[in-house]
Amino acid sequence: MHFMDNTKLTGMGVALVTPFKNDDSVDFEALARLIDYQIKSNADYLVVLGTTAESSSLSDAEKTDIVKFVIERANGRLPIVIGLGGNYTKAVVEKIENTDFRGIDAILSAVPYYNKPSQEGIYQHYKAITEASKLPIILYNVPGRTGVNMTAETTLRLANDFSNVVAIKEASGNLNQMNDIIKHKPDNFMVISGDDSFTFPLITMGAVGVISVIGNAFPSEFSRMVRMALRGDYEGARKIHHRFTELFDLLFVDGNPAGVKCMLSMMGYMENKLRLPLVPTRITTMEKMKAVLDELRVKL
Repeated sequence: MHFMDNTKLTGMGVALVTPFKNDDSVDFEALARLIDYQIKSNADYLVVLGTTAESSSLSDAEKTDIVKFVIERANGRLPIVIGLGGNYTKAVVEKIENTDFRGIDAILSAVPYYNKPSQEGIYQHYKAITEASKLPIILYNVPGRTGVNMTAETTLRLANDFSNVVAIKEASGNLNQMNDIIKHKPDNFMVISGDDSFTFPLITMGAVGVISVIGNAFPSEFSRMVRMALRGDYEGARKIHHRFTELFDLLFVDGNPAGVKCMLSMMGYMENKLRLPLVPTRITTMEKMKAVLDELRVKL
């Protein structure tokens, strides 16, 4: 069994976007720039093939190429988490059994989407994944996307029953639920914010960090806020949190990763290109973002 050093998931993980060229192909040069930017700007770990990567719009071959590329480019300089889930348990288990996980530190697996399983169904799904995996599992609760909320009770049951269920990325937006998990969890189980805007309050409650979208564009500033909050400098962290508040709203108004890709294109990292059914941010949102970016004194 592969046990994880908890410090690997402490701090700011970044849910990497997948840059595309205007011809719709994956832009590996832009991905290399983004990875280098993350590493030099103090990101604590990288998450590949998460929702932010538009992974539902990538072919299996592209996913394999992207993972291989990220592992080679990061070259052991920071931990790597892979997004791997689905709503057909048997297929997820087979994928885990047939994937080469060399260079990967943990699996992030979302609650099954669309078919709305019961809490018992969610538990059995993760039980099957856990038993198939040699890597640590990070649960991912994101009811806004999956259509079903994994309750604190189910999360705690999984955390207590399986030693390689090491963390949860919580994006329910329900502070009471998150607090309940933090309050009753086993000591070595970690709660990670799944929303940039909730990161600061969640850390004050006992979370260990965030898997961030905004970190793609502002890794050094956002990781600084996370580190300050983790060491108890709440006043300093709150100031940075408040500087980002307006941007949090703009980032998601036209869906994710449209907002952050728009910002990254303004900053010169990649084309402002998404794959259908996702489309770029509206011009009005873009103009507001540019004003906020100028205010944050980011060089465009």
